[in-house]
Amino acid sequence: MKNIILYCRAGFEKECAAEITEKALALEIYGFARVIENSAFVIFECYESADAARLIFEISVKDLIFARQCFHGSVVINDLPTDDRVTPIVGMFTGMVERAGDLRVEVPDTNAGKNLSPFCKKLTVPLRNALRQNRLLTKMPTTVLPVLHVLFLTSNCCYVGYSYPTLNSGGDQTLTN
Repeated sequence: MKNIILYCRAGFEKECAAEITEKALALEIYGFARVIENSAFVIFECYESADAARLIFEISVKDLIFARQCFHGSVVINDLPTDDRVTPIVGMFTGMVERAGDLRVEVPDTNAGKNLSPFCKKLTVPLRNALRQNRLLTKMPTTVLPVLHVLFLTSNCCYVGYSYPTLNSGGDQTLTN
């Protein structure tokens, strides 16, 4: 996984991209930002997977001006089956972290994202249960274990990843279940 996914306000994607690029360069981590205007998120792709893991460990979202949240993420998962979205998502988390202490199912802060909120709320409980059954999610305090993130762009398209509880936004995102 070479991506860092950063949430920002819609319209501030370029500023968010410039900020993470600057912070990464200061740590001698190299990559490039992918920006879609008014999407309310930015993808920073590191050239090396180890650099992405280091970047998410060394940069706190609290030290960023334009980012509201960030996590170490996968490539986009497209074409999730409508009859079972949970299994492919759980499969993506397998091997990503040994165990996590929290799950956040989130959407971009856009009108399209807000329309996805009811869908995400319905999916959260079955996803949480499946992650627990697969021993990927526990009830341990989130100050000890990573936080799992699922960022839905549409009902069949998402990014998955993780952040560290001491470095993330603390759960003040659009959707936290």
